[in-house]
Amino acid sequence: MGSAMDPSGGAYLHLGAVMSPVGTARVLQLAFGCTTFSLVAHRGGFAGVQGTFCMASWGFCFALSVLIVAFEFTKLHGCLRLSWGNFTAAFAMLATLLSATAAVIYPLYFTRLECPPEPAGCTARNFRLAASVFAGLLFLAYAAEVALTRARPGQVASYMATVSGLLKIVQAFVACIIFGALVYDSRYGRYVATQWCVAVYSLCFLATVAVVVLSVLGHTGGLGCPFDRLVVVYTFLAVLLYLSAAVIWPVFCFDPKYGEPARPLHCPQGSCPWDSQLVVAIFTYVNLLLYIVDLAYSQRIRFVPTL
Repeated sequence: MGSAMDPSGGAYLHLGAVMSPVGTARVLQLAFGCTTFSLVAHRGGFAGVQGTFCMASWGFCFALSVLIVAFEFTKLHGCLRLSWGNFTAAFAMLATLLSATAAVIYPLYFTRLECPPEPAGCTARNFRLAASVFAGLLFLAYAAEVALTRARPGQVASYMATVSGLLKIVQAFVACIIFGALVYDSRYGRYVATQWCVAVYSLCFLATVAVVVLSVLGHTGGLGCPFDRLVVVYTFLAVLLYLSAAVIWPVFCFDPKYGEPARPLHCPQGSCPWDSQLVVAIFTYVNLLLYIVDLAYSQRIRFVPTL
């Protein structure tokens, strides 16, 4: 007889959590993640905002991966009051983005072919090169999980495993990049029009996060309206809002009447408002494209909220 937690009977441990293709990808994530931040913490070294972001990303992804593997292996995820399929799919996409960003930032800021001065010396260089390699492998491991768990055309799956669901994570991630550039002396408060753009970014970000949270918690069925229809309507509105920002922001930042069409010569490298405005403009178009693709996919998905 099975227990109340496992009414179907059978083994209490789920070997597929580590032996299936997805399980193998997660085990590799643990191995590569632990190796990466261990190499950096031991002798590779990190400093500043960039290094802290990389270490925080690797640590966060490793900790969540440990919990996911542990809950899958012991079958305790059935006791959690959330949609496990949505949660793991959303985390895999987020971890892919974080690990990809860290895999680019760490070599860019800390890895050099020449040896640094003593006392670090060539040993630190070698550790940084090794950490950069394992950071790339970590990204590939998370990307493999996303590829393995992504819902195929015509397949009934949890929402976050669909292309539309995965795009929600990317949209929120891109919005965070936009917010980072906005707070870094972008001078968005000079005009009402640029403040409108900030309101667009904030509104769409909050709505996207709400969709993800509702999906992960498994509460999409109690909204009083079909969730897939709400997602399509919201995505359509987000396209319109981002389209307005994609027109307004460049005009009020780069048109000679309101801003600077080219980077000012006297602006210091790395702390120039024009650079921040350019980053916001670029990622505004990136998110606009993501919402358009999302709108195209969200009209034909089929998913089960409780998966």
